[in-house]
Amino acid sequence: MSALLEAAGLALPGRLESTGLRAEGPGLLCLVGPNGSGKTSLLHALAGIGRPQGTVRIAGEAPEALAPAARRHLLAYLPASRDIAWPVSARDLVALGGDPEAPLAALGLAGLAERRVDRLSTGERSRVLIARALAQRPKLLLLDEPAANLDPAWQLKLMDLLRREAETALVVAAMHDLDLAGRFADRLIVMAGGRIAEDGEPRALLAGPRLAEVFGVERGAGGRWQLVSPKGDPRSSR
Repeated sequence: MSALLEAAGLALPGRLESTGLRAEGPGLLCLVGPNGSGKTSLLHALAGIGRPQGTVRIAGEAPEALAPAARRHLLAYLPASRDIAWPVSARDLVALGGDPEAPLAALGLAGLAERRVDRLSTGERSRVLIARALAQRPKLLLLDEPAANLDPAWQLKLMDLLRREAETALVVAAMHDLDLAGRFADRLIVMAGGRIAEDGEPRALLAGPRLAEVFGVERGAGGRWQLVSPKGDPRSSR
């Protein structure tokens, strides 16, 4: 039986070094890393954006070989940008992905369904675009900063929703919030310099030395993130 995701030799010149990624089945995989580390580039390569080198197979199928109607059930992608210029309703935008009712309800958008998306707040537009991706019911869901622009309550609600989605699909999300990623992810990938620096169990990676090298932060008193103290700094021994 084919792995749910099998990618080999993925590369985008100047952005992503040759990279392989494999996932046997459903789950929530979070990409973390500093700005410019390659998180978005890896998502683009998996989605076939920017003419990447390499191959991607989702449940044994090549997305580029399928007609658009079939491909949308294989792969959905949420970009980092939340800009929408179309004067269409939230319901109509979500319906471009599939049946809009369940995603609208899941993301608390039923009361906004008839509102024009270009007149919604950034956070509301974010939820509409996530709903559209979910409406496709894809086997692989690629999300670039899905929790960005959301208030704290909706960040938690969204991550709970993605965990449920990850019971039947593979969700790959680029995240900046290390605590959210560590709390909800099944698997964590640390990106650095356009390549995968670490790949493994979230708690172990967040507590390990590689994270401090990549991000320049470490856990301090009370579990809070703090800047790594330079060697020899007397504060490092306090």
